[in-house]
Amino acid sequence: MRRFVNTLAVIGTLGATSGLPAQGLAARVSAVNSGTVRFEFPAADGVCGNGRDNIGVRSGGRMSISQGEFRSREWESECEPGPVRIALDLSRGAVTGLRAYVGGQWRGQAAQDLGAVSAVEASDYLLALASTANESVAKEAIFPATLAQGARPWPRLLEIAKDDRRPREVRNSAVFWLGQGTAEEATKGLAEIVDADGDREVRKSAVFSLSQRPTDEAVPALLRIARTHRDPELRRSAIFWLGQTRDPRVIAYFEEVLLRR
Repeated sequence: MRRFVNTLAVIGTLGATSGLPAQGLAARVSAVNSGTVRFEFPAADGVCGNGRDNIGVRSGGRMSISQGEFRSREWESECEPGPVRIALDLSRGAVTGLRAYVGGQWRGQAAQDLGAVSAVEASDYLLALASTANESVAKEAIFPATLAQGARPWPRLLEIAKDDRRPREVRNSAVFWLGQGTAEEATKGLAEIVDADGDREVRKSAVFSLSQRPTDEAVPALLRIARTHRDPELRRSAIFWLGQTRDPRVIAYFEEVLLRR
């Protein structure tokens, strides 16, 4: 009987222990209360970094997105693929600081190292911070959320960009990274922001981000704004960014405008 009871106790202990990693990432982070929490997750294809302050995304053999300075006149750091590493500073259960790295390795100790977590869950958690945390944390959370393998952050970024309760700089950051997305829905979302009522500066950021989309998406969207938008300042912004391209459709548009004068 004693052996049977002990066996049940061991099984119960194993069950409780195995359930811990299944806790949501947000709960595991907030359980620390105060101190630094670390976790890491798989990076999307093309994401690399030098383990310090440089993170980039390679596309088509070139660095298409970068944060930090990758090259000096006589030295270039290695660009190491993944993982994405996140360090969070917590005080009384609230995240007060966030730092993101790609590659390299941790140094020193943290209050809690959660190890490797699901990339999609990590992206969702970071976007939740972007939706609710203070301005500095929210801004820092957006970029690494876009680096997670298999994640689709664009719908959540669009929600943040449209949320006039969030600080302008957070919304502008969401708009910018929305413009760097690979999905065609990003272009549609940016156009929605331009057409919506609200903060003009955020909508101007959306016009700029549209100009960063693939040409076949950007030019028609910018031409529509330049021709029909009710806000003259947004029309001027669209015209300015159209002027940065040599697309034949843009040249035809400028000829059309000149002939009307």
